[in-house]
Amino acid sequence: MIQVETMVKSADNSGAKRLQCIKVLGSSKPRYARVGDIITCAVKEAVPHSQIKKSQVVHAVIVRQRKEWRRKNGVYIRFDDNAVVVVDKENKEPIGTRIFGPVARELRARGFQKIVSLAPEVL
Repeated sequence: MIQVETMVKSADNSGAKRLQCIKVLGSSKPRYARVGDIITCAVKEAVPHSQIKKSQVVHAVIVRQRKEWRRKNGVYIRFDDNAVVVVDKENKEPIGTRIFGPVARELRARGFQKIVSLAPEVL
């Protein structure tokens, strides 16, 4: 569960390293975001000379979360960190060309096929 002011790690090569959630997008004032949700983030730390700069505001999709959640088959799943992939505002495609670490299977159902295909492992 990601909420406002949560610090997250970037799981792609867009140039952002650490981001802070500043808004959870969705219906009327949602408090928490889960895997597959889109959030607005402020870049707190970035790679020098990259496409994304520090203090830039970007949209990102959550690919990993520490808080466990239950799947339909009864299995509980959780990851070691909170991680996001920076996406384009209009077409929701990832800005980076590589994805690092595993991603959740729920992304495929949410329409992020490009992220799932770039990921090295889907859990």
